[in-house]
Amino acid sequence: MDRAAALTEVFMNDLSQSDAEMPNFQQAVREVAQDVLTVEKNDPAWAAAKVLRRLAEPDRVISFGVTWMDDAGEVHVNRGWRVQASNAIGPYKGGLRFHPGVTLDDLRFLAFEQCFKNALTGLPLGGAKGGSDFDPNGRSDTEIMRFCQAFMAKLAPHIGPDLDVPAGDINVGPREIGYLFGAWSDRAGIYGGALTGKGLSYGGSEMRVEATGFGLIYFVQAMLARQGRDIEGHRVAVSGKGNVASHAARKALQAGAKVITLSDTSGTLYAPDGLTAEEITWVEDRKAAGDDLSNPPARFAASFREGEQPWIQEADIALPCATQNEIGEKAAQAIVDGGYAMLAEGANMPVTADALRVLRKGGVQYAPGKAANAGGVAVSGLEMSQMSHRRFMSAEEVDDALKTLMSDIHDRVAAEGQGDGTIDYARGANIAGYRRLARAITAQGVL
Repeated sequence: MDRAAALTEVFMNDLSQSDAEMPNFQQAVREVAQDVLTVEKNDPAWAAAKVLRRLAEPDRVISFGVTWMDDAGEVHVNRGWRVQASNAIGPYKGGLRFHPGVTLDDLRFLAFEQCFKNALTGLPLGGAKGGSDFDPNGRSDTEIMRFCQAFMAKLAPHIGPDLDVPAGDINVGPREIGYLFGAWSDRAGIYGGALTGKGLSYGGSEMRVEATGFGLIYFVQAMLARQGRDIEGHRVAVSGKGNVASHAARKALQAGAKVITLSDTSGTLYAPDGLTAEEITWVEDRKAAGDDLSNPPARFAASFREGEQPWIQEADIALPCATQNEIGEKAAQAIVDGGYAMLAEGANMPVTADALRVLRKGGVQYAPGKAANAGGVAVSGLEMSQMSHRRFMSAEEVDDALKTLMSDIHDRVAAEGQGDGTIDYARGANIAGYRRLARAITAQGVL
């Protein structure tokens, strides 16, 4: 066993016993630990401060019940959480997701990852994540509004412009952010930047909706440019049909790539010659209506492959944009066998640890979500700045800033991950994020 592996096993055994029941959190911590513990041990101050151990233990976990009433007058009770992981470099920052499958395990791992992602942006942002097991599907607008108001009644004391600034995530879009912000502002009695992803009419930023998907393509373009190549003409397989997937597909199409797939849990929409802008819009409309991707219009060249994942199709670049752990060993082997040269994560931790080993063995270059999908939080940071200054940027200004931020993230990661003529983007992202966090944590002492 090499030094990094030995240090990682000791570290993982030292975590709280309760963490053993959180496999996603354990996976996220292990993937970081194996890259950064040797860096930590080589710096006496960082080792003495136990930086990674402190990052693995959130500052606080806020848990609460959410009681609300549906349109028929029936009372419902859901669970809500906010995991505030670290504010060493800025106010807590991270999304809220509403989904019946949300667990504390998910939110612990996402908050931990968010610390590193936010550190990579270079902006003064800490890490957090939150949400509820509430399912908005099939609910009326007034029911969603009542739930958001009830949720915010419990969350409001714990957030604020200089304390914790949530954003949207799965099933929390502009509508939900509007209801949440209205409820927070009413309770606080002030107007302030306590949430990002707001509508343009009340302090939001241009390009926030597009930011994660567009930023993913900008990061991929930076990876390709490093190799003297361009994305034009490349075949790109995208999973998911949500905000990140559709905007990544749209931006890749604009850049001249052939986007051959989008998908959902029912199957894959496959276009061997590339999806058109009209077909991507159809996918967005199906998502908005709560429908799956089956039965595309007859005029479309794209066909629906029931039960299939995107990765069984031959392509050059894989962009998993659906959810965590969507790519296991079998899917990873399909990516290797399909001739893919590159995989960049649009979702958070969509590749399992076993699948990542398959990809690396197969020579597929891998970019982790904490770097590749940081565009969303980067523009959230810009929204916070715009709110503070009361000066709002144009879409062109935000897009230019996003391109620069993603290029800078790429360069920071590449510098740390440089090795024998190749770049280990996962290792580079972990180390670059860790160094910034470690400097801040040790500078502030033991609290």
